[in-house]
Amino acid sequence: QVQLVESGGDLVQPGGSLRLSCAASGIHLMVYTMSWYRQAPGKQRDLVAAISSKFITTYTDDVQGRFTISRDNAANTVSLQMNSLKPEDTAVYYCHARWGSGPEFWGQGTQVTVSS
Repeated sequence: QVQLVESGGDLVQPGGSLRLSCAASGIHLMVYTMSWYRQAPGKQRDLVAAISSKFITTYTDDVQGRFTISRDNAANTVSLQMNSLKPEDTAVYYCHARWGSGPEFWGQGTQVTVSS
């Protein structure tokens, strides 16, 4: 059974930092493109950052320079370091794994709230 389990979500003040982690079981992440998505209340789920199996990273414009995605294939984990957090970053953050045009998997999400 494949599982992606996110952790690290929390309540943080504007300007603060959080590190999200996604631990995989049942698959070897090294062949997957790994991504973080987020979904705010009443909005669609949007891509935030992605890292390919070759460690090529992409970010949406609104997190570029503030967020860093990384992967540890040996530990079968992917992380998202989030700095200079803003209230508009508040959302449920989801880990996603995709192997080419083949299988894809989602985590259950972790809540990030940025508020003073």
